[in-house]
Amino acid sequence: MSLIILGSVAFDALETPFGKTDKIVGGAASYAAIAASYVYDAVKIVGVVGEDFGEDNLSKFTRKNIDISGIQVKAGEKSFFWSGKYHNDMNTRDTLVTELNVLGDFDPVIPESYQDATYILLGNLSPQVQLTALQRLKQRPKLVVMDTMNFWMDVALDRLKEVLKQVDVLTINDEEARQLSGEYSLVKAAEAILNMGPKYLIIKKGEHGALLFGEGKIFVAPALPLAEVFDPTGAGDTFAGGFIGYLANKGTVNFENMKSAVIYGSALASFCVEKFGTERIEELTVQQIKERTEIFSTLTSFVI
Repeated sequence: MSLIILGSVAFDALETPFGKTDKIVGGAASYAAIAASYVYDAVKIVGVVGEDFGEDNLSKFTRKNIDISGIQVKAGEKSFFWSGKYHNDMNTRDTLVTELNVLGDFDPVIPESYQDATYILLGNLSPQVQLTALQRLKQRPKLVVMDTMNFWMDVALDRLKEVLKQVDVLTINDEEARQLSGEYSLVKAAEAILNMGPKYLIIKKGEHGALLFGEGKIFVAPALPLAEVFDPTGAGDTFAGGFIGYLANKGTVNFENMKSAVIYGSALASFCVEKFGTERIEELTVQQIKERTEIFSTLTSFVI
């Protein structure tokens, strides 16, 4: 039994009102795998990097006991690189540089040692890559969670809908939910998207929390009010990793466990934004995560 995280392993260069960085480790799989490793001990990455990524950066994963057998290292090539600048509101950003490099022709390889996967997170990559990874598993995992974005809705909507028929949980933000469904009301949007295939839907609303839909129920999770947000990059991926890691740890997939998983993912995401890149989530302790989740439980706890 194991958890596969499919996604980008990359370099980012970031600028926010709080400072800027040179190239640091980023990518959806990087954030998600590190987050999941705090609660589940059999996390495995499928991704690709160039020779420039180096052993020091790969050790960020192995130090967390994350299996990197599924990360292809392309000799003589460069890793995916993205550079962005955030505006003062920290909700909008400008992309300065995007270099696909090895990600441009990424063909996911699923090692034999990964074939026991019970859970898989299809991180934000092209729908074709997500579908290929699923098809290369000899048996369907118990739970398939998928993340995507509006870009794929613009350029590959038909293939995206094909993947949606294969997944159990979709995580997207409110803008993407409205685009995918054609509905402005998030309740109506959720109904339309669930009819496309997923059993559950999580709509992320950034600083306003998240909504979970499924089994005819709705759960509203708060966001933790933070005095300072240094870098929101990777918060959504950290959320997804914490979410599926929690469910893998519990072993039972139902709405009640998903509610707790949403809180766990939200707690980890709240740590992620406190420093640049993966730096903050690399240094967490189990006790710190426990205390943060307990804070979440007090945000909406009341008696009438």
